[in-house]
Amino acid sequence: MVFNIRLPRIIGAMVVGAALSVVGATFQAIFKNPLVSPDILGVSSGAGFGAAVAILANAGTYVVQTLAFLFGLVSVLITYSVSKVYNSKGTLILVLSGMAVSSFFGSLISSTKFLADPNNKLPEITFWLMGSLSSINSRVLVPVLLVIIMGSFVLILLRWRLNILAMGDEESQALGLNIDRLRLIFILISTLITASAVSISGVIGWIGLIVPHMTRILTGPDNNILLPASISFGASFLLIMDNIARTTFLVEIPIGILTALIGAPLFLLLLRKGYSDWR
Repeated sequence: MVFNIRLPRIIGAMVVGAALSVVGATFQAIFKNPLVSPDILGVSSGAGFGAAVAILANAGTYVVQTLAFLFGLVSVLITYSVSKVYNSKGTLILVLSGMAVSSFFGSLISSTKFLADPNNKLPEITFWLMGSLSSINSRVLVPVLLVIIMGSFVLILLRWRLNILAMGDEESQALGLNIDRLRLIFILISTLITASAVSISGVIGWIGLIVPHMTRILTGPDNNILLPASISFGASFLLIMDNIARTTFLVEIPIGILTALIGAPLFLLLLRKGYSDWR
């Protein structure tokens, strides 16, 4: 039982928490915005729609995971393609495109919930969208683990370039960097990591937003330190949340609900402690 159920779930919680946290820190550096989280480009909404379609079609766990992963990638591809229609060089259009694509896939999710059987499929879709680690096992975890570890390793190797991007586009270009290509590389890797994490855990909010903030307060804004520390903090944070979700009540709480209940007040507490000088 320990090796077949508990250990995969422990590893899954740590991997998902680390993945969302390192992507959140990366996106906040790329977009130079403290409110950016891993789902800013629509990956969570796209993955949610893919999972909802698979559940509606009465597919198995592996199909749900695969469609969630694929539609997460598709949503970000659409976001990036839409942003390129405009001739803006900044990241604002990319963020706005992500908001539009997220809203679009959110409406598609609502459509699948409207069509679902209210006594069977609708609760299953709703529960998946709330986020949970209860379905993780070793066979589901291994392929996702490989993608997240390799992607995170690449982000760690390139973390010093995030410091240059944070200086601004003009300064980055003056140092000889191709900022469009570099930004695209970070977005692609971060999308692969996020889509992999969401495909096995569902939509878990606030981790990728508040953990980088907490880490930044302790380590400072230097991404050479911030990214590895975010991985450690994120893994520990989500593991603690999962333990609370399993043991607090007789029935397991969807972890997405718990992270929102704890994350929102914690985020306000960080603001209370004078974190308005974010950079």
